[in-house]
Amino acid sequence: MARTSDAADFERLYRACYEDLLRYALRRTGQPETAADVVADTFLVAWRRFDDLPPGNGRAWLFGVARNVLANQYRADRRSADLAARLRHELGGAIVTAPEAPPEISAAFATLNPADQELLRLVAWEGLSAEELAVALDCSANAARIRLHRARTRFAAALRSPSITK
Repeated sequence: MARTSDAADFERLYRACYEDLLRYALRRTGQPETAADVVADTFLVAWRRFDDLPPGNGRAWLFGVARNVLANQYRADRRSADLAARLRHELGGAIVTAPEAPPEISAAFATLNPADQELLRLVAWEGLSAEELAVALDCSANAARIRLHRARTRFAAALRSPSITK
């Protein structure tokens, strides 16, 4: 019974503070979708900790929660940016080259649908077995073998295509 009362009280608090919190978050983020996420996370915390709200100061408490949500988001964004910078630095000198293939094989391969191309690449370039392919595709080993067989059959047909062989 108390939870029904809490739900009604929470709804009143939500309706009374939503727009103020959204404006607060918008002024600090400048992005409507980020501000909406901040407000949603703030009210999620408020719902989970509804019993911790100080009587008569729910609005101020929500601003404190929103401030903490923003701080957590800034820290996460900074960690993500730092990681991206480190990866760019580490991978900056990496050279990625596809295995060389005669033009007619490349042309036949290009006619396949992207799913078939990826299956064949996983097996040929990455060296995955049928069992490993099944894990990568999140299917049974039998289904992976069937998909691989069909992709190989379509590739063989593409290689025999008159437009490729001429």
